[in-house]
Amino acid sequence: MPSAIAHAAPALALIPLFRGPAVPARLWALGVACALAPDLDVLAFRAGIPYEHVLGHRGLWHSIPFAALFAAFACFAAFPRPSAGFARSRAWLYLFLATASHGLLDAFTNGGLGVALWSPFENGRHFFAFRPIEVSPLSVRAFVSARGLAILANELLWVWLPCALLAASLFAARRRRR
Repeated sequence: MPSAIAHAAPALALIPLFRGPAVPARLWALGVACALAPDLDVLAFRAGIPYEHVLGHRGLWHSIPFAALFAAFACFAAFPRPSAGFARSRAWLYLFLATASHGLLDAFTNGGLGVALWSPFENGRHFFAFRPIEVSPLSVRAFVSARGLAILANELLWVWLPCALLAASLFAARRRRR
């Protein structure tokens, strides 16, 4: 998996597509939280659930169907009532994309057992054919090392740079549209 820092990048990159005068700023923080949330499944290790189990790491909580449900829950919890000029459907889409980005980024890594992208409908673990992102250690202690710095450099190239280019393109397209 990429580091938690890198998982925030897609949520931040999508902001230009969804921002507007009536959009509450807390949506962006919620988007980052949604992008990080699937890795709460590492708690499964403490519960004795094996990695390869559907509820194990990179299982159900990393899937696209989970992202849709989690985004709906987060959207309605954070925005229980509709407000003028703010469409909850757009907020849901942003939160869905932020959450789904987690499993997709993990499928670009070079380690682990793959990602159950379609769970619970299909529980196979998948990777993309192109896997340039170095897998990050799960512990902070292991991350604070020369290997951790190498992983950050790799993420700058394969996560942050593409996300920055996406954000700049979305910002430019939005400006041209006005």
